[in-house]
Amino acid sequence: MRRVPQPPPEIRSDFGDSSDDSEDPDQVYPKPQSVNMTDRDVFLPVPGWGKGRYSSLCSDDELLDDDNEPISNRQSSWQDYGLSTLQESVYLPVTGRVLAQPPRDGPSPVLKMGWLDKNPPQGSLYYQRRWVKLDVDYLRYFDNDKEVYSKRIIPTAAITGVTNVGEQKFEVVTTNRTFLFRAESDFERNEWVSVLQNFTRGCQEGSRVITSSVPHSSMTPGSPLTPDQQGYLELRGLRSKLYTVVSGDKVFLYKNMEDYRLGIGITSIDMNVGNVKDTDRRSFDLTTPYRIFSFLADSEQHKDQWVEAMREAIGEALSNSEVANQIWAEPSNGCCADCGAAKPEWAAINLCVVVCKRCAGEHRGLGPSISKVRSLKMDRRVWTEELIQVFLLLGNERLNRFWAANVPPSEALSPTSCSEDRRRFISSKYRQGKYRKYHPLYGNQEELNNALCINVQCSDVLETLCLVFCGADVNCSTGQADCPSPLSLALAHNQKLQAQFLSHNLNTELPRSEVTGVMEPQHYSPQHPVTHNGFLFKTASMARPITERKAREEFSRRWCMLNDGNFSYYESDKTSTPNGTLKSTEIVCLAVNTPEKHGYDHTFELYSDSERIYLFGTDDPDSHREWVKSITKTFIPSNAEGLLRLAFERIGRLRYKDGLNLQSPRVGWFALVGSSLHAYLEDSVEEEEIHLRKLQELSIQQENEVLVLVERGRTLYIEGERKLDFQGWCVSMQRAAGSAGDSLSQQQLTETDIPVIVDRCIDYITQCGLTSEGIYRKSGVNSRVAALCEAFRRDARSVRLKEGEHQVDDVSNTLKRFFRESGEGLFTIQAASAWLSTPVIPEESRKICQYQLLLSQLPRVNKATLRALVNHLYCVQRFAELNQMNLHNLAIVFGPTLFQSDGKDYTAGLVVEELIEHYTDVFEVDELQLKRQLDEITAIIKVREKLNHNSSVPASGSAGDFICTVYLEEKKETTEQHVKIPGSMTAAELTCEILDRRKIQVREKDYWSCWEISQKEETERPLHHLERVLPIIHSLGTDSHLLVKKHLAMEAIRIYLASKVDVSKHGMVKFREERSILGLGLNTGSFHDRYFILSTASLRMYKEVRSNRPEREWQVKNLRVYLGIKKKLRPPTCWGLTLINGSEKQEKPERQQWYLCCDTQTEMREWFSTFLTIQYDGNVWPADAVQTRVTRALPADTRHGNVALIPLRGSENEMRNSVAAFTADPLGLFRDV
Repeated sequence: MRRVPQPPPEIRSDFGDSSDDSEDPDQVYPKPQSVNMTDRDVFLPVPGWGKGRYSSLCSDDELLDDDNEPISNRQSSWQDYGLSTLQESVYLPVTGRVLAQPPRDGPSPVLKMGWLDKNPPQGSLYYQRRWVKLDVDYLRYFDNDKEVYSKRIIPTAAITGVTNVGEQKFEVVTTNRTFLFRAESDFERNEWVSVLQNFTRGCQEGSRVITSSVPHSSMTPGSPLTPDQQGYLELRGLRSKLYTVVSGDKVFLYKNMEDYRLGIGITSIDMNVGNVKDTDRRSFDLTTPYRIFSFLADSEQHKDQWVEAMREAIGEALSNSEVANQIWAEPSNGCCADCGAAKPEWAAINLCVVVCKRCAGEHRGLGPSISKVRSLKMDRRVWTEELIQVFLLLGNERLNRFWAANVPPSEALSPTSCSEDRRRFISSKYRQGKYRKYHPLYGNQEELNNALCINVQCSDVLETLCLVFCGADVNCSTGQADCPSPLSLALAHNQKLQAQFLSHNLNTELPRSEVTGVMEPQHYSPQHPVTHNGFLFKTASMARPITERKAREEFSRRWCMLNDGNFSYYESDKTSTPNGTLKSTEIVCLAVNTPEKHGYDHTFELYSDSERIYLFGTDDPDSHREWVKSITKTFIPSNAEGLLRLAFERIGRLRYKDGLNLQSPRVGWFALVGSSLHAYLEDSVEEEEIHLRKLQELSIQQENEVLVLVERGRTLYIEGERKLDFQGWCVSMQRAAGSAGDSLSQQQLTETDIPVIVDRCIDYITQCGLTSEGIYRKSGVNSRVAALCEAFRRDARSVRLKEGEHQVDDVSNTLKRFFRESGEGLFTIQAASAWLSTPVIPEESRKICQYQLLLSQLPRVNKATLRALVNHLYCVQRFAELNQMNLHNLAIVFGPTLFQSDGKDYTAGLVVEELIEHYTDVFEVDELQLKRQLDEITAIIKVREKLNHNSSVPASGSAGDFICTVYLEEKKETTEQHVKIPGSMTAAELTCEILDRRKIQVREKDYWSCWEISQKEETERPLHHLERVLPIIHSLGTDSHLLVKKHLAMEAIRIYLASKVDVSKHGMVKFREERSILGLGLNTGSFHDRYFILSTASLRMYKEVRSNRPEREWQVKNLRVYLGIKKKLRPPTCWGLTLINGSEKQEKPERQQWYLCCDTQTEMREWFSTFLTIQYDGNVWPADAVQTRVTRALPADTRHGNVALIPLRGSENEMRNSVAAFTADPLGLFRDV
């Protein structure tokens, strides 16, 4: 019998938080040698188990930087033992090295383990206590018996000898080094030596057989692993890199390549508990339940290769086809029991059916009380031999004779059935038992129970299944004292398969006998076996948000119990009748309040579906934490249990819409943690994380009670279960999405991790202020700067910097004030001294390398912000001849600002100056991309200079003229034209001016016209030749533009209108309405056939031809008609019209849109022609086919002196404000060119 000695008493050091590397020696090594104490801190930190202790993968006796271990029988120095000479090394066996066994599937059996003393290889005076394990693959030693990751792994096949050396010590000899261990007694030492010798002798004999049969040339001295990926990686916390190998379902860490070739490693990581997360450009995290390994690759490309290799290792670790192949050995299990899809990889272990992935998702929706879904390939532990035999015995075919005995052909599933059909069928089949074959005893509970007790004593598992799912009680009484339940009765009669089936159905919810009403999807919250009790302090429940502070006197002490999914509170622990009870299914949200928000330090709120809030409190933080954890477990479903590990502020279920599914909301589970929203959405197997401070938009639609979260490429619409619950989420998420402090990481951020305030200010100054003399040196108006800083601090996302409203110097001073007042500064307090000491480095190359090193050590947000700022300052100084801000001047301004100093020492300015000067080298900038950026800025400056020059010429333009970019035939840089648009210019005049500029001759029947193009809506509209252009420009969004091109259909339109007798039109058209720009107002879901009548006064819509009353009616003059319908609405044809309410008397600011879809292009053209002729009284095109050029006299400027041009930006109200402010800022002429 193996004796495992007890761990020795832990020896603590008096040096604070030191690790066990400072343990006191308990026995002196016979031949003491000097110890290199400078290298004792090189270790890999791992979270320790004991309080105040730290453990490591490599202790001070396993140096990573410099390996000075003695080599047994060494003939030459370590320097001679390199990669180049390793092939013929004298330290390797002549016949080829002894190969360790490859990694096995699952953990290897442990042959022996216990505490041993190990002396360091340098011959230190210190013995170190190590927990040592020997299995068939490796001899490993650990810091303690609770550690998961070893400090050293020695392949058993590499052990060449094990010998006693006296005084309870023994040596383990490998091909390149000797390890000395000491046991607590001679008996223990002899036991270790015996086990090691017996086992390694067998390995060596087996290895000789292998090596003798392999040619010597093929036996390279390398690792026995078959690597999928190998190379050096930097591990955070180490000064040197580790040689890392991904092999199969494990990751191995070695000190260097030599150790890898010899098989002597540090530790191995089982990937079945691992998760790989991409963290930065070159770094990634390998997360396990026991520690996080933060790796840094040499390049982004290498990082991607490592991440892919490790994720494949995780997949291999979690995958096991052995069970699947066994289950599929029964032919009927090779097809899904519900839809018939081939090779199903999932099973409901209590229902005994094998199903495909899509059907398994619907089974999960039933909840584990009805269907316990497990994977054939990943859930290896659940698949016992008995359970596999049950599935082979029953099989899908036999089971469907019971479950699907009465399926109507019209309701049967196929592999291509949609999710809605699957959900309906599977719920009917298993939740309601609609198609099952009823047992003859159905309805007679007593007889069913008796039959079950009799049947479990034989081998007919199918009969037992029929009895159970027709109502027999699995937990019924058998009437026998020694076998009180059917399960114990089956075990007593050695019916293991019966017992296996019963054990998985002890708490199964049986199918309902009757179904009434309309079946709707039900979202299941599992009843966790959670129990907890204790005293809490409670206030009276409320039907409104708790906004005021609750004093201690308002709380009452209550005995609270959590049991069987019910949370009950009593007057005292002696009372048997509860004052109130909350079922877990009634709880929709739990909110954890900030400490000391109320009279008791730690409080939490429970929101119920009956629109009540329950407030509980305690002064004990541990009790508070335990209650929150226990209550949350009862109402969070199993597929969202990942949320329970988070330190959430609010957790619960919400309804949501996203993507193309805007018709009906789905249910998701959400947790708010700091500024991140974690979610498990329906049909999603992985947790999603939404960074609220990085959202492009966060808004609330009060009329619809919808919270809108807009991030790049996605919009999520969140609805509350109840109004009270929704209000709490809105307040919490708005607060989390705002700026939370003065540090950079606490600001609202862009997608590239730059604070929004920095991004907006830099963008504005680049567009409008690069030519401003003394930019960043001149002061702004203090009141305006303070107001702008406060606006950014309140909600940076909502601040829009516009010419005319904001002055360049105010914006530049806002940016400087932000950096000066930021919490830890841009360079951080800890690293500021290192930055300031860098300019004294004499060699430029070393200096740049030092800057790059310091840059890589900055926090993510600081690094991105510094890059953006230095890029901006580099561009500013490139135009110093215009703004007088050269390299030195910028450094004088920004040095003290960024380092938050008094400016007396120029060292801070020198750092900024050198960062700007060496910008391309320090930040590794793509020079081609930088040149493109400078060219764009140069183009903006030239246009502004040209406009400034024109404004100095008398009568060159009238006050109120606007600049607009118009494109010819297609939108690209070579076709753009910048045109002054006076208020009187018509579409025909604008078209003529563009054609004149490009010297285009207009031929007969060339119908050139100006078009309004909307890229977002995928629509276009030809402007009427008499239509004023300026109001159209005011209404254009950022995704719209003006385009001059030929109207190819105008000839056909004129012919159609000439032949038309009646001006009106009627007919059937497919119709869809969208009242809100977010698509959440009135959701019709699809296009419907409607009958329309278009007359001179109105457009009327009827449900059908015979209808007497119109469903809707519009005034034709108020409609703006566009050609085209956006594709995401999925119109039945591509021939459609988009109608927008263009009335100026709209009460609501929302944009109302309607869509008419025609069957043919001709039909669409006829409807569009009729709209045109009614709206413009038949004047669709000028009488002469060729448009005449119109010369316009430029009236003298009578209002704004020589100010000629006002840049176009924003809405009509914003434009009017710009006109008023334009006099004060004649330089701000152009933006967004």
